Amino acid sequence: MHASLAVTAEGLPLGLAAIKFWTRSKFKGTNALKRKVNPTRVPIEAKESVRWLENLRQSTKLLDEPSRCIHIGDRESDIYELFCAAQESGTKFLVRTCVDRLAGDGRHTIAALMRRIKVKAIHQVEVRDAKGTVSQATVKVKYHRLRVYPPIGKQKQYPPLILTVIYAQESSTPRNREKIDWKLITNLPVRSRKDAVEKLAWYAMRWHIETFPKILKSGCRAEASKLRTAERIVNLIAMFCVLSWRIFWMTMMNRVAPVAPPSVALTRVETQLLDRLLPEVPKRRKATLSTYLIKIARLGGYLARTKDSPPGNMVMWRGLSRLTDIELGFLLGVQLVGN
Repeated sequence: MHASLAVTAEGLPLGLAAIKFWTRSKFKGTNALKRKVNPTRVPIEAKESVRWLENLRQSTKLLDEPSRCIHIGDRESDIYELFCAAQESGTKFLVRTCVDRLAGDGRHTIAALMRRIKVKAIHQVEVRDAKGTVSQATVKVKYHRLRVYPPIGKQKQYPPLILTVIYAQESSTPRNREKIDWKLITNLPVRSRKDAVEKLAWYAMRWHIETFPKILKSGCRAEASKLRTAERIVNLIAMFCVLSWRIFWMTMMNRVAPVAPPSVALTRVETQLLDRLLPEVPKRRKATLSTYLIKIARLGGYLARTKDSPPGNMVMWRGLSRLTDIELGFLLGVQLVGN
């Protein structure tokens, strides 16, 4: 499954904008073809990477405001055909690049040109190592607008594009994590230090797409399914996708909009059950959405101590699963014995 997750600039997941289910058997023989032919000459339609273009077009069409959409991808999406598809659709992209393409007058590569550009900003970003320890990393930021050329084998099919390259790099290699070395390419305007830092923050939102399948696999246990046909597996995963999004959305709502009314995410029955299960002492004047989301997390094992970080997706998953069972028992009880 190749999914495109729509998020706000604050990191709130709005839902899935596109999903592509595919199988490698459809592209059987492509790798053998690449051994005989220059990979850049193989049509994009014959490659697995065509799914990036299909999702871009599907999500742009669904959201119906291409100029407001920014498609963010990692190095796997560094495809020149995707850049052209975005230009044709009137939408924006921000991709981490790994291909050193020809640029400028066509006699130099992007890397060679960027080496000549002076550092235009020093920026600090918050990072975590493998153990979850938070630290501050200082990166040097360069950015430059230039003409980028398609692969030589496709220069008759695709035109050169005017794009901006943003390069953020740490000076030294840290001990407990990988060195930050981001080369981003975009058709967004980058005219100042503020613009460049903003695009780096937007690219950091890409990690949300890694969180989504974690909920899908660890919470919904989609990979443990015993279904035998592709159609049934697709139907099951489609349902799990909605459930996984809701868990992710509730987790982020607690951080982005904690004072929102509880009715935004929960039914009246759910809030009444939570008040009975976990009463507030002393009782607050006005309960907010955050009040009830933390109660759900407590059902999942969250301790809710003063210095604890906000609840994560897995405790929210366990808490909501338990609340659903309690609600089902309550509703069945009402039907059997009355109010």
